This record gives sequence, structure tokens and C-alpha cells, in this order.
Amino acid sequence: MTNRRAPRRKAVTVTASVLVLTVLVGAPLACTVRSGPAADEVRRAAPAGAAAGETVRTDAGPVRGTRSGAHRIFQGIPYAGAPEGRHRWAPPRPARPWKGVRDATRPGPLCPQVPSPYAPVSSTEENCLVLNVTTPPDQRRAAPVLVWIHGDGAVGGGSFFDGRRLAERGLVVVTVNYRLGVFGGLALPGLEGAGTFGLQDQRAALTWVRNNARAFGGDPGNVTVAGVSFGASAIAGHLTSPASRGLFHRAVMASGEAMMDMPAGAMGPGVPGYPWYVWRTGREMEDITTEMTSSLGCRDGRPERTLACLRALPVKRILEVPHIMNAFQVFGYGNATLPELPPTALRTGRFHRVPVLSGATRDEHRTFVGMTYDAVGRPFTEADYDRALRTAFGEARAERVRAEYPTTDYPSPALAWAAAITDRMWARGTQAQHDALACHVPVYAYEFADRDAPMFLPLSGGFDFGAFHAADIPYLFEDEAADPLFTPAQRRLSATMTGYWAAFARTGAPRGTGLPAWLPHRPGPAGRPYTQSLAPERIGPVDYRHEHRLDFWNHLS
Repeated sequence: MTNRRAPRRKAVTVTASVLVLTVLVGAPLACTVRSGPAADEVRRAAPAGAAAGETVRTDAGPVRGTRSGAHRIFQGIPYAGAPEGRHRWAPPRPARPWKGVRDATRPGPLCPQVPSPYAPVSSTEENCLVLNVTTPPDQRRAAPVLVWIHGDGAVGGGSFFDGRRLAERGLVVVTVNYRLGVFGGLALPGLEGAGTFGLQDQRAALTWVRNNARAFGGDPGNVTVAGVSFGASAIAGHLTSPASRGLFHRAVMASGEAMMDMPAGAMGPGVPGYPWYVWRTGREMEDITTEMTSSLGCRDGRPERTLACLRALPVKRILEVPHIMNAFQVFGYGNATLPELPPTALRTGRFHRVPVLSGATRDEHRTFVGMTYDAVGRPFTEADYDRALRTAFGEARAERVRAEYPTTDYPSPALAWAAAITDRMWARGTQAQHDALACHVPVYAYEFADRDAPMFLPLSGGFDFGAFHAADIPYLFEDEAADPLFTPAQRRLSATMTGYWAAFARTGAPRGTGLPAWLPHRPGPAGRPYTQSLAPERIGPVDYRHEHRLDFWNHLS
């Protein structure tokens, strides 16, 4: 997630489990760095490269951006006040208005985070609730707006995603920072918004878009919210959150985990299983908070005193607790923001009725197996495979799974295990999500299937990652690590994908001149469970259920 000079622009995140990085790779502590200017800093002098037309008035004050070719780019615009001091672990509040013209030519601060092996970036800056806007060329009418929510939930930021490729298709692209890890998910008894502060930040950003899109040439009545991984799961939360009603009109979810469960050991040895991948009850969130903050010297029988103590601690002190950011890569439910378990709400049709474009990659779980074993020089053996199967499925079912996924059918036991968990966890959850949504709204399902997609993450080793988790995102956002590696066929795939996404944002259906036909997904015996395969060599329907052996897994379960 970093480039060769500074935090890599347009990075893609790779995980969303509560304990994935805790067990897989940890969260190595490095010197935190100031990631950018304070979010309330205003520079009245015109920045280099600014030209007439790059100044826009928002509801908090004017901002001046830069021009990149035919695009205007505005960075680091505050959409909410700094969540620090008594506002740490509190609902977001409006940004403080400023006087003069605010410099919007550089990214704002990242929210607090610590480095990881795949994202060696860090920040201790809480004044980080900012967003970035990229406008399309030749704006003659109000353009559809696409709001991007990045994934992971413990590292990352909106400025890592370069929106010019999608803006070229006629969209106003907005990318967002939100509170991560413990700063977004802490929970204490009686704390308003406990376990959902990151989700509330995203909602505040969507409210900002509704109020300010027109100033950037965008249509506030045509907003698509899109995200990957943890960000896609957040969108499932917004679909079921009463307070998010009316803030968006379409949704795109890439590699989301809204309806996934997690077998024991699926994310590595010692990682327990969970009935839901990203959703926790309020009590579970409070238990996570108690465990992760116990070493900070703020233990008190009265939650209000515990909260006051935690709010008084420096950010750096909190970040020094091992794994405290990764442990909160989940959302709490049973509260005002998420009154109901989102999978239940989706299944029963209690969600906001908007068209959905949703999908996953063909080899989702290869990322996690590769990170755990081969990429770090620890081969995954036949014995490891047997142990993993028994842990995940029990003695009785392990043999049946091994017979369905024999190592003789794969180049290595690691790829056999990755295929089994891709199908059992990711594909099964993705199909369940598509089926639930499609009972009530138009759903366009896809599978990203480019098994030669460039590996842009800094992972070593000779592991075959295939169409790995989030491999599709550089085909939508410009990425200086992946772009030079694209073949002509991959560039054509990228053009088709951005065409699909832009058409969906514009009309609610991925259809347009020159785009291969893409039918809606219709579940049920009399329906058409349609999934569009996206690969350089072929774009068209795929039998997703058969390819991922979902009948086997549904029968086994």
C-alpha cells in the first residue's frame, strides 16, 4: 500500500476480519509519522499550479484545488470536525467553517493507524475526517457522483485511490477517510454510537456529498456508494441503517463480507470461527474493548471514568497496544445506527431499496493463504491441509471436503485449501448476499476472474495468487504499481469495467454502447442466477454455483 517514494496513491486494502492480521502477520509497530497538514489549516496564498475555475465554495468555505489534464482535483476537504479530546469516540459533528480560500491541493492527514507488512504507512493525526473530489472533463450537466469507501478498517485512506479513471467516464468521484480500528469501533456501556463510529463518519461524508455535490458539478440526487472488502461490508450496514436512508441511490459492493461466516482456522492457525465475519453484538464489542485496552491503565468500574481516561491518552500510547487496530475490524449492531443484524435485515427485505452491483474475485482466499504460508517462506503441507480441514469442518466432514478438493487436483496443498475456503466462505456468502438482495432490488452480480492480475501488494515469494482479493480495484482506480504491468488485454478489461461501473452509477444498470450484455441476477428455481465473468479473455456469463461447488457446500452445511 505504499509506493516507492511515499504512501502509495491508489492503494487497495486486503482484509476485514477481527483477528486476521493479529494471527497472520501481526501489526508491527514503527515510528508513527505525521501524515499531512492539520485538517483545519488554511493557506490563503494561491498554490502553485492553481488556475481560474479551481476554486469551489463548500458549505464550510471555499476550497482551491488543482487541475490534472481535463480533471479538477480537490484533496483534504474536511467533512466533519476533528474527533479528538471529548469528541474522540463520539458521533461526528459538522466541520468548523473557515475564512479565506482553503488549500485543497494536497491529501489531508490519514486517520490514526500503524504499519502492516502490506501497508507500511502510519499516522497519529485525529483531525483526519477529510475527503477528496475528482471531477470529470467537459462538465455540461450535473454528473452522477460515486463515493468510495476503502477497505481493511485498520489501515488506509481515501487519498490512496486516484479517481481520474472513473471520472473520465463522466463521474464525480469522492474518496473518504473514516476512523479506523479502535478509534472507529470502541464500545463501552452507555456510550452513544459504540462500535459504529467509522460507519457514522461515512454517513457524515454522504451527508456532505448531498449538501455539496452540486458545487463540484455533481448531482446530489444520483449518488452511488461503492466500496471494497470492509468498505463493502460497511455499505451493507448503510443499506440496513435507518439513518442512512436517502443518502445514496445505488450501491456497489466488491468482495464484501456482509453474509459470510468464518470456519475456525480459515484465516490461519488459532483464529476462531465466527457465525458472522464482520458483525458483533454490543456485548461482544464491549468485551473486545475490555481485552484490548486493559493495559492502558484506564480500568474503572464506571464506564464514564474509563472513557474519560481513554480520551485523555495520546494517540501514540493507544497505538502501542499490539493488535488494537486489527481487533476492531468489525461493526457492532443492536444500536441506533445498526438496530438489527444486517444479514437478517437483508434476508427479510428490511433494507433501502436501491439497485446493487456486487461481486467477488475468483480466488479470494489465495491472498490470505499466501500471506500466511508460502509468501513468508512457510510451505503449507499435506499434514497442514489435513489439520486445517479437521479444524474447520470437524473429523466427520473433513474427509468429504478432502475428497471434493483433493490435492492431486491442485499444484499444491495450499491452493487446494485456498480453493475450499474461497468456495465455502467467500463464494457461498457472496451468492447468499446476491440472492437476498435480488428478491427485492435489481442486482448485477459479477466475478473478477483475471488470474494474471498484477500483484501490487508488497508480498514476496512465488505463490500463485491468481484472481486474488481486491485484485479488481486497480482496474477501476489508477494505480502506479499495477498500471505499468497491464497487458493490452488487461487495459481493455479495465476500460470495460469502468464503462460498466459508470453506466451503473448513471442509470442503475451496467449497460451501454460497446459493453457486453450483462443480465440481472434473479434467484430461485424459476429465476436466472446470472453472474458476469470479468476476465481479459472472456466477458460473459459464468455458472457461479457450479464453479464454486455451492451445491456441495450447501448440502454439507
